[in-house]
Amino acid sequence: MDPRPKTLLDRVREAILRKHYSASTGESYANWVKLFNLFHGKRHPSEMVAQGVEAYLTHLAVEQRVAASTQNQALSALLFLYREVLRQDLDLSIHAVRAERPKRLPTVLSKDEVRQVLGHMSSTQQLMARLLYGCGLRLMECVQLRVKDLDFGQHQIIVRDGKGMEDQVTLLPDSLVAALGTHLRGVKKLREQDLAHGHGAVYLPYALERKYPHANREWGWQFVFPSARLAQERSTGTVRRWRLSPSTLQEAVKEAGRAAGLSKPIGPHTFRHCFATHLLENGYDIRTVQELLGHKDVKTTKVYTHVMKRGALGVRSPPDGL
Repeated sequence: MDPRPKTLLDRVREAILRKHYSASTGESYANWVKLFNLFHGKRHPSEMVAQGVEAYLTHLAVEQRVAASTQNQALSALLFLYREVLRQDLDLSIHAVRAERPKRLPTVLSKDEVRQVLGHMSSTQQLMARLLYGCGLRLMECVQLRVKDLDFGQHQIIVRDGKGMEDQVTLLPDSLVAALGTHLRGVKKLREQDLAHGHGAVYLPYALERKYPHANREWGWQFVFPSARLAQERSTGTVRRWRLSPSTLQEAVKEAGRAAGLSKPIGPHTFRHCFATHLLENGYDIRTVQELLGHKDVKTTKVYTHVMKRGALGVRSPPDGL
């Protein structure tokens, strides 16, 4: 019997794996392709090209009233579909109604507010939040950390496959060295238990598991923040201990913010904003902060000069001198 012919979404997922996109980006792109196909009555995308994309993007902006970032994500997914899957050129001069991009400033906590929020967190979630604040990590960069990425000798953390699929280096705070060491001893004990029960093989990205068949049991490849439970991999049936779910930290941060009595809406990414802003307030050069954050353009980093304690120019209001 002939195998089932590949669907469009099957081909999209194959292309995502081939281009080494992250799992979350891959699922997002596949979902946009599905919604695009449903919007056009399941017509094949190759029959529509630019006109079909224009109509869908306009629908998102006018009828769905989505944010500019959401519309741009949909456009990126469709560009990927036409270029990487269908191998068709897509005219970039798409004349769709574009969603307006509001100019928003990041939510930043004062140092005292950061202290309050961390004080209402405990255990692993508190350590992860301290890493976000102390290193400027993004949420997924934190939960995907491997033991080998922590360089205690150089006091630095290597972020693998960060935004834009690029590695970067950020600092490892002295104040977290002891806490991380204690945490890793607990992780090692958990790993030894898994090995004793015939498990302990961690997931490896790309084709590394085939290239280095024993690496998945090595200590350096283990997740710094593993899940509390074992889970079976759908594709292979292998029982593994995966990384901690990002939603676990998201909920812990929101609950800590409520417990601290903050009116500001905060999440894990708030700590990254605080990291950048507080460094600038402490007098560090904006180029240094740019490098630590992994920003390609310093304009992205400059947004934090508008939320510093005394503003971008260090201005002090007249009443403060009375």
